[in-house]
Amino acid sequence: MFAVVETGGKQYKVEEGDVIFVEKLDVNDGDEYTFDKVLAVGEGDKLTIGAPTVAATVKGKIVKNGKAKKIYVMTYKAKKNEKRKLGHRQPYTKIQIESIAI
Repeated sequence: MFAVVETGGKQYKVEEGDVIFVEKLDVNDGDEYTFDKVLAVGEGDKLTIGAPTVAATVKGKIVKNGKAKKIYVMTYKAKKNEKRKLGHRQPYTKIQIESIAI
């Protein structure tokens, strides 16, 4: 059984036991989280697609909140002696999917 959920403006195809990294959520480590936007649910040959959502629940457990590896961004303008180096670490929430219920 799988489901397609939307969070943080992105869609994720998940199954029970999957671990996914999503945009940072305002939750604590170890909490339960229920996805409110379930777009599709599939079981075997049967596929249920919502218009826009399906009346299903996907529950997960928050494993941790963290930051990704740092990326560096350089801006440079030739002949102007102008350059700038920026660093960015994207925050994320790591979730383990526990159950999908229709």
